[in-house]
Amino acid sequence: MQYNFLIVGAGLSGCVLAERIATQLNKTVLLIDKRDHIGGNCYDKPDAAGILVHQYGPHWFHTNDKDIFSYLSAFTDWHLHEHKVKTSVENMLLPIPINMDTINQLYNMKLQTPEQVQQFYDSVRVKEIVHPQNAEEMIISQVGYDLYNKFYKNYTIKQWDVHPKRLNASITARIPVRTNQDDRYFTDTYQGIPKNGYTEMFRKMINHKNITVALQTDFNTLSANFNQVIYTGPIDSFFQHQFGALPYRSLHFEHKTINQEFYQECQQINYPNDFAYTRIVEWKHATGQQHPQTSITMEYPCKWEQGKEPFYAVQTKESGLLYNKYRKEADKLTSVKFCGRLADFKYYNMDQVIARAFTFFKKELYSPYIRKNSVIFQHFL
Repeated sequence: MQYNFLIVGAGLSGCVLAERIATQLNKTVLLIDKRDHIGGNCYDKPDAAGILVHQYGPHWFHTNDKDIFSYLSAFTDWHLHEHKVKTSVENMLLPIPINMDTINQLYNMKLQTPEQVQQFYDSVRVKEIVHPQNAEEMIISQVGYDLYNKFYKNYTIKQWDVHPKRLNASITARIPVRTNQDDRYFTDTYQGIPKNGYTEMFRKMINHKNITVALQTDFNTLSANFNQVIYTGPIDSFFQHQFGALPYRSLHFEHKTINQEFYQECQQINYPNDFAYTRIVEWKHATGQQHPQTSITMEYPCKWEQGKEPFYAVQTKESGLLYNKYRKEADKLTSVKFCGRLADFKYYNMDQVIARAFTFFKKELYSPYIRKNSVIFQHFL
């Protein structure tokens, strides 16, 4: 069978783009993935005890974009839930992002107003840093060295195997510092997880006569030629690492079922300074599932190498220069286009992945098609 498009990767980017092409352009898509499931790293399934577990670590959906939330809501109902995280520091479980309660509990203080908290931050932060140049400077310019050492430094080193001084400031800029008692990890208007899981949401998204899915299929082994390819995998892999491998971090997950109703007080506890793992997630806190047992996942960052999944792009000055070499090669191609976290070598939240896919579809696919065919289609954005 001939297809109008080949999409490499059945993760969030690939599934959204397949749905857009199938429904808005009425074109056929072959959607392939080397894994044996759809959904990429968002893939979830019930474990042996029947508890829904995210197989590749926690994915908490959050966005302020009503259009994106409405788009996904066409394929799922939601279990609305605000994500909360505690951090294990000096035998205490403290709120993260750092807020008023974090400061009061850690330092045995009695700050009562946001102004008092800000005065505390001002007394300890490194004021000389006006324009942070790296991940360390981003934090110490806000809260100083002690909080940086207790909450950020070792967590970052475990996560990235790179000192924060070498990482882009954007890595730690994602985590706010608060002066109030808001202990939510995210403050977005829409927060939650698909009621029946991400995998079921993806199934509905790509359940269309124009979409054919081929799992356990490696792009490099395909013998057929495709006029239009959308590649969502690692951009350096597409070019067979001709300039060298881009740096990624991988993860190892240890899933456990425990014979008690709950294991910890919230869905995620971070461990910046103790143990080899960075966090423990307990799924029932987030899913609302009722079950006499509970399942947890311990997350261990590890070196990426062939055979492991690349989870996070290690964004340094050097890796940025290397990515730009691949980007220039990609721009020379007319029949292959790149979109997604790995293809763009960027860290995206889930709503940012969808926004990127929408923009890509409109600019690279929808607008050229409309110009070529002089037909107006109703589209989502």
